[in-house]
Amino acid sequence: MVGTIANSSFHPATASIQMLGGLILRTVITGGAGFIGSHLCERFLSDGHEVICVDNLLTGTPRNIAHLIDQARFRFVQHNVSEPIEIDGPVDHVLHFASPASPVDYLTHPIPTLKVGSLGTHNALGLAKAKDARFLLASTSEVYGDPEVHPQREDYWGHVNPIGPRGCYDEAKRFAEAITMAYHRYHGVKTRIVRIFNTYGPRMRLNDGRVLPNFMKQALLGQPITVYGRGDQTRSFCYVSDLVEGIVRLLNTDYSDPVNLGNPAEITVLELAQEIIALVEGTQSSIVYEELPQDDPKRRKPDITRAQTLLGWQPVIDRAVGLKRTLEYFRSVV
Repeated sequence: MVGTIANSSFHPATASIQMLGGLILRTVITGGAGFIGSHLCERFLSDGHEVICVDNLLTGTPRNIAHLIDQARFRFVQHNVSEPIEIDGPVDHVLHFASPASPVDYLTHPIPTLKVGSLGTHNALGLAKAKDARFLLASTSEVYGDPEVHPQREDYWGHVNPIGPRGCYDEAKRFAEAITMAYHRYHGVKTRIVRIFNTYGPRMRLNDGRVLPNFMKQALLGQPITVYGRGDQTRSFCYVSDLVEGIVRLLNTDYSDPVNLGNPAEITVLELAQEIIALVEGTQSSIVYEELPQDDPKRRKPDITRAQTLLGWQPVIDRAVGLKRTLEYFRSVV
């Protein structure tokens, strides 16, 4: 099946429109009904773009974009980007964010994860090539695997188990980076690659299995908070608005090599659990310990020197502020 999105018309006087050569910019976002994708849809709409959101709703949800549906410059098409997609008319940007992204999701859907990283990236790149559009790939810190270098810089090649349970996601993203660079070098496509570290904020799925929503759900329900291993593994959490700002800045550069985006404020998983228990007033939750999953990274912290130098970017939302905002959202959906 080929998904086709027709040209749309709207009245440019109704909004502040960003123009390029007198035309409204058209931006395609695959995975646009997901957590990060929906925030990108919002941002590009606010910047005056026409936004075409493509999502098969495997892990995304219409709820994330319900507030955008009636906007004249927003279009949604339910389609699996692992199948060919055609879009009528010009396209200025293609942002490829379609993929399961949490361990629960990609362990449940390993083959669709591999397909969207390979076939889906190929199709999205083909669209960018056909439309002479800028292309941005959402890669991940998971390309570094369980890293032997700390903090992780973009010139580190990683320590990944290709046949382990997490390999379906790690290797899909590593392949996606490889084909993106091949399209850049061989076809001259204007490509960008962002390596996204742990990101959080409103519209995360409460049951997606990632550590932060897991802890918040358990604390809100008064359940035991599950810490794997001894809880001394580290993560670095970036608030979603900071990430989106970095992505927009990267898209507008001419830089083709990968760029880390994340918050270098490192925290142990146990410390995060303690912070969330303190944040959720009146919770009866206590901490319980379970066996560490296979190939779970022991340390995760981005070196963001490249982003600081190239983009003039660094996170500005303090974790205490971001956690409070995220908790308010989860209270509304728990």
